[in-house]
Amino acid sequence: MLRRKREIRERIWDLLERSGVAAFPRPVHGRIPNFVGAESACRKLRESGEWAAARVVKINPDAPQRPCREAALAEGKVVVMPTPRIREGFLLLDPRAVPRSAYREASTISGAFRWGVKINPREMPQIDLVVIGSVAVNPGDGARLGKSHGYAELEWGIATALGKASESTPVATTVHELQLVDDDIPQEPFDLPVDLIATQTRALRPVRRQKPRGILWEYITEEMLSEIPLLSSLR
Repeated sequence: MLRRKREIRERIWDLLERSGVAAFPRPVHGRIPNFVGAESACRKLRESGEWAAARVVKINPDAPQRPCREAALAEGKVVVMPTPRIREGFLLLDPRAVPRSAYREASTISGAFRWGVKINPREMPQIDLVVIGSVAVNPGDGARLGKSHGYAELEWGIATALGKASESTPVATTVHELQLVDDDIPQEPFDLPVDLIATQTRALRPVRRQKPRGILWEYITEEMLSEIPLLSSLR
C-alpha cells in the first residue's frame, strides 16, 4: 500500500515539473505542489455553494491554497489555519481584526503568525468548510494523497474529535488538472476523502465517501506525539 502511494506521488511530482506547471517553491517533490493556475482553481472553488455558505473555513498552510486564504478573508470569512506540521497548533484569522490592505500578507504563513492568533482547538468556532491540499486525487471516488505525513488527516481528526467538524462538513481540494488520476488510490482507515475538487478549469464532485471521525490513536506514533505537542495534550 505504501509503495503504491509513493509511486503515484512520484509520478505526479515528475509530471508537474516536466510539464512546466510546477510553481514556487520548487522542486515540488515532497510538497503539496504549487502550480500555475492555483488562483484559477481557487476561483472555481469560490463559485461553489459550499464556499458561499461557509462562514468559517479551515484552510491548509501550503502555497497552492494561499489564494483561497486571501479570498476567504476578502469575503469576510474567518480562516482557521493549521501551523506547518501542526507544531504550534492552529491560528485564527478574523478579517475584522486584519486591515484589508494586509489580507494578502495575512494569507502567507509568516503573515498568518503576525495577524492571526493562536487558538486552543477546543475554542475553535464550528468549521463550515475544510480546504486541503493534495498531491493526487481521484475525481471518481474522492480518494486523495497528500505528501505522506498525514497532517490533513490529523487536523480533521482533531476537529471531529472536538465536535468542530462532522461527517456532513464538506472537504474540498484545489489542484491542477494534471493531479487528477484514475488510479485506485489505496486508502487506510484514517485517510480523508474529498467532496469537492476544484481545478483551474472546473469543479468536480466525487461520489461521497464516509469520512473518518476522531483521532485514530492506534495509528499515532511516539514520534508524532513528540513532534506535535497538541496531540499529547489531547491524549
